[in-house]
Amino acid sequence: MSVQQSFDSLPIPRHVAIIMDGNGRWARSQHKPRLFGHKAGVDSVQEAVECAGEWGIEVLTLYAFSTENWKRPADEVGGLMGLLKNYLLKELSRMLKNNIRLTCIGDIEKLPTDVRAVLETSIKETSGNDKLTLNLALSYGGRAELIRGIRNIVEKVRSGKLSVSDIDEDCMDAHLYTAHLPDPDLLIRTGGESRLSNFLLWQASYAEIYFTDVMWPEFRRNAFLDALREYQNRERRFGKTSAQIKSG
Repeated sequence: MSVQQSFDSLPIPRHVAIIMDGNGRWARSQHKPRLFGHKAGVDSVQEAVECAGEWGIEVLTLYAFSTENWKRPADEVGGLMGLLKNYLLKELSRMLKNNIRLTCIGDIEKLPTDVRAVLETSIKETSGNDKLTLNLALSYGGRAELIRGIRNIVEKVRSGKLSVSDIDEDCMDAHLYTAHLPDPDLLIRTGGESRLSNFLLWQASYAEIYFTDVMWPEFRRNAFLDALREYQNRERRFGKTSAQIKSG
């Protein structure tokens, strides 16, 4: 019996978002530099992408680099940018073969020119794929995203393209980086911390949140499966009572 069949037709989340935390602490536990942990985390990224494709998840969003991460030491930031560039170059052929579409959210203008060029090429080359959307959050911050969206709405109101009465949740959704994506059903954070860290603040309003002590370099197939099983054991109410859900 396949892993997919073992879920017994229980719901699979359309969109899974992951805060990939714990690389540095894992490296320290191995008496290695932080970049060693980030390199090990790349293997977990690949396994997560494979699992998402196998289990019928439509969108996998990975919090790869936050706006706050720019404050890290220059050598660590440079190492992370190098890992990102190498990953994109290495994985493009695999994404094309496996029908994976690459998208990105965040202020990518801040990325190094060479990294941005490779990213934009990968996005363009995979734009016609439709099995799994791999969405990378790069130079991303939830608060900055909201401010950007609000500013765009204000400018449209000023120019007469929108009226104040047009502003509702759908309007806000349309002015976020994630306008092309469904909201996450399941948000996973690895590494033992229990906070959102400025990630998908609007979009995760009704996401099931799963915190695990597993460090990202060790978050492999079985750990991902544990998160999915936990999701399936939860009752998603969206403000309703259990009785309303059962009757409706």
